[in-house]
Amino acid sequence: MVANERTRPRVPLRLPTVRAEHLIQYSIAGLTAVLVLSPLLPVLYSSFRDRPLYDAGGVLSLGNYVRLFSDPAFHRVIGDTFSFAVLATIISVGLGVLMAVVIGRTDVPARSILAEIVLWPIYLSPLVVAFAWVIMYSPAGFGTLLAKNLFGIQPWNLYSIPGMALVASVSMMPIAYLYCSSSAAVADPALEDAARSIGAGPLRTLLTVTLPLMRPPILYSAVLIFTIALEILSIPMVLGGPVGINFFSSYLYNQWLGGARPDYGLVGAAAVVLLVIVTALVLVQNSLLRESARFVTVRGKASRPHIFKLGRQRWIIFAFICLYLLLAAILPMIGLIMRAFTKFLTPLAPPWQFLTLNNMKVIFSYPAYVRSITNSIVIALIGGVVTTLFVALVALVAHRSEFRFRRVLDFLAIYPRAMPGMIVGIGFFWALVMLKPLGPIRNTIWGLTIAFSVRYLPTAFGAIAPMLARLGAELDDAARTVGASWWTTSWAILLKLLKPALFSSFILMFIQMIKEYGCAVFLVAPGSEVMGLTMLQFWVQGETGPVAALSLLQVVITMAIVYVGRKLFKVRIYA
Repeated sequence: MVANERTRPRVPLRLPTVRAEHLIQYSIAGLTAVLVLSPLLPVLYSSFRDRPLYDAGGVLSLGNYVRLFSDPAFHRVIGDTFSFAVLATIISVGLGVLMAVVIGRTDVPARSILAEIVLWPIYLSPLVVAFAWVIMYSPAGFGTLLAKNLFGIQPWNLYSIPGMALVASVSMMPIAYLYCSSSAAVADPALEDAARSIGAGPLRTLLTVTLPLMRPPILYSAVLIFTIALEILSIPMVLGGPVGINFFSSYLYNQWLGGARPDYGLVGAAAVVLLVIVTALVLVQNSLLRESARFVTVRGKASRPHIFKLGRQRWIIFAFICLYLLLAAILPMIGLIMRAFTKFLTPLAPPWQFLTLNNMKVIFSYPAYVRSITNSIVIALIGGVVTTLFVALVALVAHRSEFRFRRVLDFLAIYPRAMPGMIVGIGFFWALVMLKPLGPIRNTIWGLTIAFSVRYLPTAFGAIAPMLARLGAELDDAARTVGASWWTTSWAILLKLLKPALFSSFILMFIQMIKEYGCAVFLVAPGSEVMGLTMLQFWVQGETGPVAALSLLQVVITMAIVYVGRKLFKVRIYA
C-alpha cells in the first residue's frame, strides 16, 4: 500500500551541519593561502602606488615601472644578472653532470668517498662559500699570494662576473649532481649494450646514449640553478659590491638600505619584475617534468646499470676530480678555518706564528653577536618543527582527502619556489607594518620564523608529499570501514607512517633556515639578529677574522645536525 500525501509523516527540515574534518581542512587551506599571499599582495600593490603604503592619499599608476625601466643602472643590472646566471648555470650543470656520470657509472677510484665530498657545499650557505673563496683566492688571499710568489702573476680575478659565476657554481653544482646521479643510477643497460654491440667504446656510449637519456634532469636542474642564480644575494654583495657590479638582489638591497629614505615604489616594481621572471621559470620546470615520460627507461623488468671500465683514463679523470674538489671546496674551507684562528693569513709566514682565539672572543663578547647565534638556532629549531607539522597537514589535505580545493592547495604549497627570499622579506615587512594584529611580532624572531617558514614551504612539501604518495589508499579505506573519520585516519595512521619523511623534512628545514638571511635583510631589528646578517656586518666593517669565526660556527652547527640526521633518523639528501 502506498501512503498518500496526507498520511505520510513529515520530516522536519534540517540545516546541513559542518563536520569537524571540513572545518580542519578549510582552516589549513585558509592559513596556507594567508601565509603565501601575505608577502605577495603588498609587494604587488606597492609597485603600483605613487607613495609608500603607510602614507595616505596615494594613487595607482605605472610611474614606478616607468622610472625603473628608464633607469640605465637597471639596464646594466639586467644584463649583468643574466650574464652571471647563464655562466653559473653552464659551469654548475657541466660539472654536476660530469660528476654524476663519472662517480655513478664508471670505475673511477674511491667513488663512495668522492660522492660524499661532492655534496659538502650543499650544506653550506653561499655566503660562507663566498667568504671562504675570498680568504683563499681574492687579490690579497692566501692562494693568490702563493700563486704570485710561484708564477709571478695573478691567475684569476674573483671580482668579475666570470669569477662570481665560478664561486656560485661551487654552491650550486651539487644540485645538478643530485638530480643527474639519480637518473644515471637507474639507466636501462640494454640501450647501452646495444651501442656497445656495434663497436661504440665506453666514452662514446656515455656521450651518445647515457647523456641524452639524462636530458630531463639536466634541463630541470639547469632551470632550477638559473632561478637560484637570479636571486642570490651573497655573491654580488661580497664580490660585486667592491667593483660596482650589481645584480637583481643587490639592486633591491641597495635601493632599500642604500639611501636615507628607501624608494619603496621602485623596490616594489623591481621585485615584481624578478617575481614574474622566476614564476615563468618555475612553470618551465613543471612543463619539463611533464615531458620527462618520453625518456623513461626503467620498466617492470629488473635491471642493473653496468659500470663502465675506463682503463688508464680513470686515473686521469680521478686526478681531475680530486683537483677540482681540492681547489673549490677543501682548500677554501681550510683557509676559512685557519683565518678563524689567526691574526693574519699569509703564505709569507707560517700560520702558527699568528694563532689566536681573539676572533672567537669577539663573537662571544658582544650580546648582539651571541644573540645572532641563539636566534638562528631557535628559528631553525622551532621553524623546522612547526613548518614540518603544518606542511604534513597540508599534504594530507591536498593528497588524501576529498577537499574540493585540494588542487589549489597543492599549488599554493609549492608556489613559494617562485618567491625569492628578498621578495618574501619585503612582502612580510609591509604585511607586519600594515596589519595591526601582527604588530606584536614585528621586529621579533617570530616574524622572521614565519617568513623563513613560508620561504621553505616547498622544501618541506617536497620531503613529505612523495612518501605520502607511496602509502597505499587501502590504509585509508580500511580505517574508514571501521568508522574512522578523515582526521582520525590521518592522525592515527598516516602521520605515524610518515615519521621518516617528517624527520627528513625537519633536518632539511633546519639546514635551510640556519643558512637563510635574504628574508631577514628587511625584517631584522635590534634583538632579532641572525648569523648571516651579522657576517655581512662584519664583512662591511672589514673584520675578516670574526667573519671566518662566525662562518665556522655556522658550518659546525649545520654539520652536527646533518650528522645527527644521518645517524639517528637515517636522513640523506636527495633531489
